[in-house]
This record gives sequence, C-alpha cells and structure tokens, in this order.
Amino acid sequence: MSSSSSDEVDEAFEEMFDEQLDNFIDSIIEIQANKPKRRAYIERNREQGHKQLWNDYFSEEPTYLPDMFRRRFRMNKPLFFRIVDRLSNEVPYFQQRRNAQGRYGLSALQKSTEAICMLAYGQSGDTYDEYLRLGESTALLRLENFTEGIIQLFGDEYLRRPTPEDLQRLLDVGELRGFPGMIGSIDCMHWEWKNCPTAWRGQYTRGSAKPTIVLEIVASHDLWIWHAFFGLPSTLNDINVLDQSPVFDDILHGRAPKVNFKVNNHTYRLAYYLTDGIYPKWSTFIQSIRLPQGPKAELFAERQESTRKDVERAFGVLQSRFAIVKNPARH
Repeated sequence: MSSSSSDEVDEAFEEMFDEQLDNFIDSIIEIQANKPKRRAYIERNREQGHKQLWNDYFSEEPTYLPDMFRRRFRMNKPLFFRIVDRLSNEVPYFQQRRNAQGRYGLSALQKSTEAICMLAYGQSGDTYDEYLRLGESTALLRLENFTEGIIQLFGDEYLRRPTPEDLQRLLDVGELRGFPGMIGSIDCMHWEWKNCPTAWRGQYTRGSAKPTIVLEIVASHDLWIWHAFFGLPSTLNDINVLDQSPVFDDILHGRAPKVNFKVNNHTYRLAYYLTDGIYPKWSTFIQSIRLPQGPKAELFAERQESTRKDVERAFGVLQSRFAIVKNPARH
C-alpha cells in the first residue's frame, strides 16, 4: 500500500511539473513572437560621407566649381550656406551632437543636402545613401524636419501677403508692361496624388487620369507666388476652385489696400489679375480677346496672352526646380 501510494504521488508530481514547464515554454515563445523586431544596424561611416561632401563642394579648393553647385543644388552656394547656418543655429534637430559613445552624428551639411536633393529631384530617400551615408527612413525624417524648419525660419519673410511696398512695386511693374492696376496672373495646376485612398479616387480623378489635387496660385513677373490655395479635388474646374479660394477675402472684408489708376480717363479703385477665358467676366479679371478684330484688339490680345505667361512660367519653374511637386508626393 505504501509503495503504490508513493508511485501515484510521483506520477502526479511529474504531470504537474510537465504542465508547468509546457506553460512556461509557451509563454516564452509567445513573448518572443510578439516582441518587436529590431532593425538591422548598418555601419555607414557617416564621417566619411561628411568628409567627401565637404571636399567635393565646400572646401577651399572644391572638386566641383560653383556653376556645377548651382546646377546640381538648384541654388547658389551663399544661399545654401545661409539656410544651413540658420538651421544649425536655431533648429535643435539640425545641431550636430555626440551620442553615448562620444561619436558625432550626421552633420547639418549632410542633413540639409539630402533634403534639398529630395525636393529638387523628387527621388526616393535611399537614393543618396551611398554618397551621404544615411538610410531611407532617416532621409524622410530629415525632409520633414527640413521643411518645418524652413517655414519656421523664413516663413515670415517669404510666406506672407504683399505689403503696401510690395503692392506698389507690382503696380509699377504692371504699368510699365502696359497693364496699370495689374498685380499678377492667376491660374490652377494639378498635382498627382499617388497614395490617394481608393474610396476617394472618384472624387480626385478626371476621366481615366490619375488622382490629382488642385493648386491655385497668383504669380508675378519675378516668379513670386504670393497666393497659394491647395487641396481641392481635381474634379473641380478653375471656377469651382475660385468659389472656395480665399483670394478675395480681403476685398470682401474691406481690408484690401487702396488702389487708384486710370484707363481711358476712367478711374478704378480695385486691382486686377490676368486670367484665361474660363474665369468669369469680373472687373478683377482681365481676359484676352478670343477673336480680335482690328489692330488695337490684336495688340491687346497679344500683350495680355504674353504677360499672362507669368503664371505658366511659375508653374514650369516650380515643377522643374522642385521635382517633388511634379512627381507623386510621398508625404
């Protein structure tokens, strides 16, 4: 009796031990399966990337001359240094720091060069990995912080409404070009939206084309885009976009600057824009003459159409200098 009872106790103990061991192993496997996987670390030797970039473009005797720098970076070197200097001094993200091992991180030159190249050429983030020594996820993060830093540092100077001095300059230039009272040309372009949600594709697609978003701008002769309205679906035409645009908010609220000019002995108090034929026949829009009759009408149509090319040229330069606008936007 004593031996039989002891065997039963041993068997019960073994079963309990096996069960607890199985539960423990299952819990370990579950924890390991749910544990986030660490990214593989790649030693890119970022110091070598900074040294090569410095020797190629920024040393006292660079490999590539300033004209090649201007062509490749889409800006001259003093402007580039102005941007990098302000970013590195006023934006903490672009300040070079040491890590826990005392090793320096990416330099402000590397971060800014990568962001500017992505804006200028619209390529993927890992395109510049072999030269600048930074990965794709890092490159996309640099681009986002670069654009936010530019808006923070230069927005008050460049992303603003025209001041009275700017308005007077635009009026003077317009008068010299034969259009007194003209302050720019207005038009719309379409920006392809690669990652448009499937549920929205019908709203953002015209016919069999790809989904696009409408950008409305007002541009002057010197490519200054001083009004931009972006975000409406491409199924809307220029008139529908104009109905939702804030371009006339200052006039509607009585905040528009006072403008006085004379044409054919008539005094006008509102500035106007040059447009194409789709826009309504308002006093603030001046279109060309579709079928001009006589020398005066032909001359006016020729001058209006040539001057209105300012906005078309602005669209062309915007898409050529910043290919990220022309290509499907990743962000």
